Amino acid sequence: MSIWWSLHLRREAASVPLARRLLLGTMETAGVDPDVSYDLSLALTEACANAVEHGGRTGTGEPSAEYRVTAYLDGEKCRIEVADSGPGFPRGPVPAVRRPTPEAESGRGLSLIEELADHVHFGNRSGRGGAVVSFDKIVKWRTDGTDAPAPLVAS
Repeated sequence: MSIWWSLHLRREAASVPLARRLLLGTMETAGVDPDVSYDLSLALTEACANAVEHGGRTGTGEPSAEYRVTAYLDGEKCRIEVADSGPGFPRGPVPAVRRPTPEAESGRGLSLIEELADHVHFGNRSGRGGAVVSFDKIVKWRTDGTDAPAPLVAS
């Protein structure tokens, strides 16, 4: 089974739960194990929150009003990409994710994504500017009597 979708969202806090609910609904319909779905939805939430908070201005100083979320569920893997039009990560090699101190009130998003996903890439969009966070995870299917994904039903 192969499913993909892409959203162009306003850079507003209200867009984050929308992306999360769409991902969870897709995973449930496809028959993905709820623990895997939860991990991916939490990682997506962190990536979207970062795009909303840090994707503020383009490299030319113009305000950036949107970001994009793309999700691919293909065979045994789910890949998610969140891209904004802000200034992106610092030039040169993307620095290692710093670990926040236990008392820090923020700064856990990127390290949480690394903990929840099997493979993570932090980079910049080529040409147009902006940050890209992509991550993937091997999918496990629900164990409610079948190991195969639930059939997709068209309505």
